[in-house]
Amino acid sequence: METSKVSVQPTVASRGLKQVMRKHPLFFFFLFTFAISWIFLAVEVLAVWGFLPIDSRFILVVNVFFTFGPTFAAIITTGIIEGRAGLLQLRTRLKQWRAGWQWYLFILVGIPTLMLLALIIQPGILESFKGFTPIVIAQYPLYFFVVWFGGGPLGEEIGWRGFALPRIQLRYGPFLGTLLLGVPWAFWHFPQFLTPYQGGGPGTSLATLLTNFSLFFVFVMALAIIMTWLFNHTKGSIFFAVTTHASVDTPVVVLVPLFLAANFTSQTLAFALGFGVVALLIVILTRGRLGYQPSKEQTRG
Repeated sequence: METSKVSVQPTVASRGLKQVMRKHPLFFFFLFTFAISWIFLAVEVLAVWGFLPIDSRFILVVNVFFTFGPTFAAIITTGIIEGRAGLLQLRTRLKQWRAGWQWYLFILVGIPTLMLLALIIQPGILESFKGFTPIVIAQYPLYFFVVWFGGGPLGEEIGWRGFALPRIQLRYGPFLGTLLLGVPWAFWHFPQFLTPYQGGGPGTSLATLLTNFSLFFVFVMALAIIMTWLFNHTKGSIFFAVTTHASVDTPVVVLVPLFLAANFTSQTLAFALGFGVVALLIVILTRGRLGYQPSKEQTRG
């Protein structure tokens, strides 16, 4: 009898946990996301500030693992509450690449163009432009591929847009839901502002930290609105969410460094203004609906 009780108890406990997670999937997703990512971020921050004797190349690896926190959290949470069927559905949406050419044009051409235009309207930026070279043009697709798979886009979007957005839109609507998702998305990056990766690190002031993060917060909230609009018009495709994210990150790596006068603050200000204007237009023109039409593809995550 004692053996039977011991063997049953873990099963009952696991069923109870699964039921709780099914009732509060977003809570557990965010919990897992921050727990996983901030463990790696803690190592990165401590290393940057000299508390851990870690080689800079290892810090780069740690940073990559940090970016995959939302995806790991989505896989863990989906696996527990929906099982194999839920994981297969996530994979299907990741391979969902069919959409009108206009969406590819907006994502691959429109977004980088918007970023460059917003950057060069700032005084002194255009004058510092080094110019495009054949090498830069040739490298862009390669960097796009590396960024798509090896950094934030794939590491984040299976979680933010793949798991969280369908559920949060269904519960709170597209506009409010997007804002509620944008807040944790922005603050998830906050510890990075204590490192050079986001314009911080030893030697920077508190004023610089607050300025940079405030501009970044506006930028992320605006980008979240644009990504929800794209997500809804591509039938909940995770592929397009990842591609959009990559189309934002790649110019920062390849194109922005061509402007010698640009720094983290100036580029973040540019992106906050540029994406902010587009996001405002989308909200006005769609009356806050952001293209949302509940469907099977959008309500399952």
